[in-house]
Amino acid sequence: MECRHCASPLEKPGDFCLVCRERNTVAVVLEAARDRATLTMLAEDDEEASARGGEHPIVGETTITTTPEEGENEIVELRNFAGLIADEIRRKRPEEIYAGGTRAVIRTVRERIHYPFYRVDDDDPVEAVLDRRGKRALDVVETPPSEKIGGSHSTLIGGRTGMRAIHAVADHPHVKKVIPGPIDAGGTGSQSGLRAKVTRADDGGNVRMLIRDGSSVQENRVVTTARDREMGERIRADLNDVLADAEFR
Repeated sequence: MECRHCASPLEKPGDFCLVCRERNTVAVVLEAARDRATLTMLAEDDEEASARGGEHPIVGETTITTTPEEGENEIVELRNFAGLIADEIRRKRPEEIYAGGTRAVIRTVRERIHYPFYRVDDDDPVEAVLDRRGKRALDVVETPPSEKIGGSHSTLIGGRTGMRAIHAVADHPHVKKVIPGPIDAGGTGSQSGLRAKVTRADDGGNVRMLIRDGSSVQENRVVTTARDREMGERIRADLNDVLADAEFR
């Protein structure tokens, strides 16, 4: 394949061009099974592509396989598998990653790369991502997570563990602010430790994060960059996946 910008040869489809220093892949869709991962590289959205002559948004596809191990060898094998996937993604230097499939694989890959990462659970994840990218993009918030937390209630449920859950949500690029609410200590006791979940989006695209620790519950308002309920629901799903990956659900 040649670079879409300067026509220099690329080793693999969608690679970042080291000649003109331009990316050829804007987004990567990762479909992860325990023994096989498929990476689909996407270029610009439809509007940008039409300006470049109507080039197809799918740049290429790469498949990486492994032989799953059991017992004490599984950890090393899974890390190696995730490392190969992460290396392939780094070659592309995309703006964002969309991932669906086996949670253990996705979580291990996510630990190794530093790109905006979104879950997609549709039967055809590539088509779903193309449809999502064809709509107006959401604003990205670059503010550090600690600076997104504010409000009149400064006490967080669960101490440091609760703060980690709040930071996990605040770190999302489409979260503007997390506003802690009062703590209700009148709930039903639980022995499962601190748990957190994000509830259904409102009409403005904002959501609520519920943190439960024993018999105490705290409702925290999460202000997002979504403009409506539909986009807010997508952010809600992403945030719940983040909390699940961090083992808060």
